[in-house]
Amino acid sequence: MRLAASILAAALASSAAAAAPPAVAPGPPPPPATVSPLTVFPRSEAPKLVKSYPAAGAAIAPGLLVLSVTFDQSMLQTGFDVTSSAGAEPLPCLKTARLLDDRKTFVLLCTAEPGKTYKLALNAGAQGGFQNESEHRALPAGFSFTTTTDVNGPGDIHTALKASGLRDIDMPIQDTPDRRGEKPGA
Repeated sequence: MRLAASILAAALASSAAAAAPPAVAPGPPPPPATVSPLTVFPRSEAPKLVKSYPAAGAAIAPGLLVLSVTFDQSMLQTGFDVTSSAGAEPLPCLKTARLLDDRKTFVLLCTAEPGKTYKLALNAGAQGGFQNESEHRALPAGFSFTTTTDVNGPGDIHTALKASGLRDIDMPIQDTPDRRGEKPGA
């Protein structure tokens, strides 16, 4: 009986030793693992156009135009897609829109001719375009407006901003100082 108890005790001791984690030799701690930053955004609905200037169906004076489109949520500044609808009069605009500080409104400097009807499409392309901060693409939208034959439309950027209901700080282009003639490193 003593022999059986000794064998059983030895078997239990060896199985306990096998189940125990191996001893770690003391030393310096391992270096921290580098993890790249990752931002996880909550699920979101597709952004929707909630306001534009000119408003859909509006008649405005021709001349300089600060076109603005406002969405219902914060947007990425890197994507935009504003085109003239198929078969419509093209609206001459700069290539790049600017996202304003509210993070919902884009502005684009354009020139509207007198007596024209402009039909614009937003996100008409198959990919890219306006996206929210979660990179969820905005729903395609469109609107049209006409210009009067008035010859006294906005002729400068400040008048165009005022007509659009914007402030000077909402400039559709960013001005940089004229540094021509300065020596590099000065």
